[in-house]
Amino acid sequence: MADAPLKTTPLHALHLELGGKMVPFGGYDMPVQYEGIMAEHLHCREKAGLFDVSHMGQARVTGDVSALEALITADLQALGAGEQKYTLLLNERGGIMDDLMVSRPDGDGVFVVVNAATKTNDFAHMRARFGDRATLTELDDRALLALQGPMAAEVLKAHAPKTAELVFMQTGWFQIDGVDVMASRSGYTGEDGFELSIPAADAESIARLLLADERVKPIGLGARDSLRLEAGLCLYGHDMDEDRTPVEASLLWAVAKSRRERADFPGADLILKQIADGPAQKRVGFALKDRAPAREGTEIAVDGETVGVVTSGGFGPTVGAPVAMGYVRADLARPGTAVDLMVRGKARPAEIAKMPFAPHRFHRG
Repeated sequence: MADAPLKTTPLHALHLELGGKMVPFGGYDMPVQYEGIMAEHLHCREKAGLFDVSHMGQARVTGDVSALEALITADLQALGAGEQKYTLLLNERGGIMDDLMVSRPDGDGVFVVVNAATKTNDFAHMRARFGDRATLTELDDRALLALQGPMAAEVLKAHAPKTAELVFMQTGWFQIDGVDVMASRSGYTGEDGFELSIPAADAESIARLLLADERVKPIGLGARDSLRLEAGLCLYGHDMDEDRTPVEASLLWAVAKSRRERADFPGADLILKQIADGPAQKRVGFALKDRAPAREGTEIAVDGETVGVVTSGGFGPTVGAPVAMGYVRADLARPGTAVDLMVRGKARPAEIAKMPFAPHRFHRG
């Protein structure tokens, strides 16, 4: 697999034309930056940034969608037309196999978006458990763009006026430059914005149309990572994985209350026990006291004893300081608790901090 050629998205040629520095990510050749991570991060916070996220997996599930509900934590019975939910795909132990978006943009089943590195396993897992109750159709002929930032709504409104009527986690079909596009008001930056599912053949023309607006710049994976870290949002395979439950990952809010009451999701017994008794560890944020960032894998110590590990960390351009998240013993998870982060063998003072580090600015209406 390591020697397999990298896949490309429908915008690959455009990334090269725009001067994108390309790196392997999730099996794809993707832009990590254009003019620089710091500048791109701040532009997205202040105006609008366009991200290519076409490497992610898109699919339709039709038939009896309760077959999908049995594998995830959302209540699909309560998912109305035009609504979207963030949810978790769990294994039988309650571990997180992936985090995904599921929506009902129209009357044809549900639409799912999964992570790039896990999409092959996710879709195989779903199909194996659906049997003949439901059908999963991969949408390999579609690209996915994210337009994010405080000016995103005004930019998109100029091309699809009714998108401005959406609020956070609503979705629907719109036309942009004569192309049918599925838009959801959601994203991975903490900012207001949209994710746009577009026919692959039209992706470049629509990307160019949006980039022609002086408020919009292309943004690479580097700033995408720093933006989501400031927003306290998890990266799959780092801040959560199959060995972490939603309770440990501080994602219990993604397990619908009705599903908890019915105890009808994978690993329900263990997860409900953790809710009642508390988990051994919890995901928390860290505010560092000096300028040295703590990267993934940094040990966390209290009085010389290792009590956890950093899973994501770096400099937060909006915050103006290093930030991090990771796992600590649950008894230490209270904000304000002093810890040491062992950066390059030296104890760096930090404290448990509330997340997000930068406030969410989702448009909730």
